Amino acid sequence: MSKNILSSEELIEHITDAIQDKKGKNITIADLRGLGSTICDYFVICQGNSPTQVSAITDSIWDSLIDNHSRKPFAVDGQRNAQWVAMDYGEVLVHIFLPETRAFYDIEHLWADAKLTEIPNLD
Repeated sequence: MSKNILSSEELIEHITDAIQDKKGKNITIADLRGLGSTICDYFVICQGNSPTQVSAITDSIWDSLIDNHSRKPFAVDGQRNAQWVAMDYGEVLVHIFLPETRAFYDIEHLWADAKLTEIPNLD
């Protein structure tokens, strides 16, 4: 398999590893495939405790996928305030939140019909 071709599951695994490398917490994978017409197949949702950590998690995901798979996101939004950064990898959309912003938007609840998988925190 080519260096830059990843299945959705492999992409999610690399994203999750990059989040955990920067001590990102409360990772949730939302499988949207069974919901009909959606903008992507999966959400990866996580949080950092400060804007600096949210930015570090964003950079970790970016760097890991560029360095290891030559894979750039189609778009990244929210880096200026670093309260909610969204990274669009096509079939996978990554949401990196501050805790209070995540609680306010509660996107897991909005997509409650999706299959949600919680990834245990490392510490």
